[in-house]
Amino acid sequence: MIKITLPDGSVKEFAQGTAPMDVALSISEGLARNVISASFNGTTVETTTALTTDGSLILYTWNNDEGKKAFWHSTSHVMAQVIEEFYPGCKLTIGPAIDNGFYYDVDFGDEKLTDADFKRVEDRVLEISREKHEFKMRSATKAEALELYKDNEFKTELITNLEDGTITFCDHSTFTDLCRGGHIPNTGIIKAMKILSVAGAYWRGNEKNKQLTRVYGISFPKQKDLTEYLQLLEEAKKRDHRKLGKELDLFHFSQRVGQGLPLWLPKGAALRDRLEQFLKKAQKKAGYEQVVTPHIGQKELYVTSGHYAKYGADSFQPINTPAEGEEFLLKPMNCPHHCEIYNARPWSYKDLPKRYAEFGTVYRYEQSGELHGLTRVRGFTQDDAHIFCTPDQLDQEFKNVIDLVLYVFGSLGFENFTAQVSVRDLENPSKYIGSVENWEKAEQAIINAAKDKGLNYVIESGEAAFYGPKLDFMVKDALGRSWQLGTIQVDYNLPERFELSYKGSDNELHRPVMIHRAPFGSMERFIAILLEHTAGNFPLWLMPEQAVILTLSDKYENYAKKVLELLENHEIRAQLDNRSETIGKKIRDAEVQKVPYMIIVGEEEEKNGTISVRKHGDDGKSNQTITIEAFAALVDEEIKKTLKSF
Repeated sequence: MIKITLPDGSVKEFAQGTAPMDVALSISEGLARNVISASFNGTTVETTTALTTDGSLILYTWNNDEGKKAFWHSTSHVMAQVIEEFYPGCKLTIGPAIDNGFYYDVDFGDEKLTDADFKRVEDRVLEISREKHEFKMRSATKAEALELYKDNEFKTELITNLEDGTITFCDHSTFTDLCRGGHIPNTGIIKAMKILSVAGAYWRGNEKNKQLTRVYGISFPKQKDLTEYLQLLEEAKKRDHRKLGKELDLFHFSQRVGQGLPLWLPKGAALRDRLEQFLKKAQKKAGYEQVVTPHIGQKELYVTSGHYAKYGADSFQPINTPAEGEEFLLKPMNCPHHCEIYNARPWSYKDLPKRYAEFGTVYRYEQSGELHGLTRVRGFTQDDAHIFCTPDQLDQEFKNVIDLVLYVFGSLGFENFTAQVSVRDLENPSKYIGSVENWEKAEQAIINAAKDKGLNYVIESGEAAFYGPKLDFMVKDALGRSWQLGTIQVDYNLPERFELSYKGSDNELHRPVMIHRAPFGSMERFIAILLEHTAGNFPLWLMPEQAVILTLSDKYENYAKKVLELLENHEIRAQLDNRSETIGKKIRDAEVQKVPYMIIVGEEEEKNGTISVRKHGDDGKSNQTITIEAFAALVDEEIKKTLKSF
C-alpha cells in the first residue's frame, strides 16, 4: 500500500500502482469526470500514471491553470498530427502550452499555411478529437529516438541534448511525438479549437537559426467558451494600446530612431509628466528624496553589482572611449548608481532609512522579434527607488511601500489584483548571488509583511530576481487579463557587493538592507496596460484634455476664448475647437479623442454666461446647461472620487 497526501492535508491509502484518476474516483464520480491532469510530488504526471511511492497528489480540472496547460498542450499534439497529415513533407519541432492557448513551430519547407487553410485544419482537429483517442506515454532509448527522427534535424538536436533513459514519447491515434508529458486523458474532451494566427519564429529563438512558422491556436472544452474568448479578442483589438496611442497622439515609433525606442508626442509627454508628478507628490510625503543618475556607467560598476554577468547578453555592446581600456555601458538598472550615491558619505543608524527615488531610463537589447509596442521596448523609464535601512526597520519600510503601491492602484482603477511572493528556485542555486542565510531572511521578511497587510498572495518558486526575492502585484485588467504591475524586492546582496555600511549604536559598522521598489514598474509598459484597461478613457485627473470647447459658429469664438481662460483659472485642462466644421463633426472628433467633456457654446450660452456640457459616450440627451463655476465644481468632485488620498 502507498500513502497519498491530498491538498487539504488528508492522507489516503491505495494499492501500489494506483493512478491519479483512480484517486479522483475514490473521492467522487463528479471529480473524476472533470479531472484532466495531475501532479505528483511536484512533477506533472498523466491521469493514468501508476503511482508507486508515497507522495503528495494534486488533481487538476479545466478551472486550474495547470489543467488548461495540459489541455492546450494536448491540443497542440492533435494539431501537429493534422499538419503532418496535410503537409507530409513538413518537419515538426516543439508545441508547448502558453498563457492563452498553444503554438507549434513547423518547418513547412516549400509549403505555406495561410488563413485560407485554417478552417480545414480546425475541422480535422475536431474530427480526430471526437474519436476519443487516449494519450499514452512511453519510454524510448536515445538510439530509437534518433532513428525515428533521422530526417528531422530539429528533433535530432533536442534528442542529442537529452540523456539516455530520460527520453519519452506520447502516442495518440496514429501520431507520436517526442514529449515530456502532461496530457488530458483523451482527445474527446476537446470540443472547440481555433487557429489564431501564424508568425515567423527562429528555431530556439536564435536569429542565426532557420526561421520556422509558428502556428498559434487555442482550444476549449465547450464551444461557448471559444465564442466568448473570440469576442474578448475582438474587444482587445479595439483596446490595443498601439492603436489607441496613434489615435490619441500619445507616442510614435520611428525606424530612423530605432526599434523599441518610443518617441513621446506632446499629449503623451504630458500624460507621463502627470503620472510622474502624482507619484513624486506621494513619495515626498513618504520621505523619499529625488536623485538623478547618468544613462551610462563604467563597465566595472555593473560587474560589481552582478548585472553584467546576468544581463550582459541582453545589454547593448560596451561603449569604448578614446582612452585605452575604458568601457562604458548603457545602464540596465538604476540600483548600482543609487548604491554609489549612498556610498558618497558615511551614515549613522540615526540617519536611516535613506530613500532615494528616480525616474531613471534604462536599456536592454531585446531581440526585434520580442519587441511589442510599449510593453516590450529597448529603452524604458522605471519609477525606481531604493531604500537603505537597518534590519530592524525592514518590516515597517516594506509595509510602507505596500501602502504606496495600493495607493497607486486605487487611484488608477486597478482594483482586482493578487500578490505573488517570488522566491528562489532551490533546484538552480547558480541563478542567484549571495548567501543562503541572507536569502532565507529576505524571503521570510516578504512573507511576513504580506501576511500582516492582509494581502491575498501566492508563493512562486523560481521567480525571484538574481539578487533577491520580491513581492510582485498581479493585476487583472478590464478584459480579465493578468499583468505584473508593481514590484518590491528585499536585497541583502548588493549592500555586500558595494560594501555599504552605517555606524550602529554599538559604534561598529553594519550592513544596511536594501529595498528596491517600482509601483509603476516601467512607465512605458504601465501606460500601455492602463490604455488597454481603460480603453483610453483615463481617470479624469489624468486625461491629457479634460474638456474641449466647441463653437456653434465663428460668431461665438470670443466667448469661447473667455470660457477657455476661466477654465484654465480653475486648473481644468481644455482646448478650443474653433474649426469651420459642423458641430456634429466636432463632437465626433472629440469622441474619438476620448475627451471627457464637450463644452458647447452658442447664442444662449453667450447671452446667459453659461455653457452646455455633454459627456463623452453620451448621446446628448443628458446635456446640461450650467455656469462655469458649477462645471468646475463638478470636475473637482469627480477627481476627488477617483484620486485617493495618501
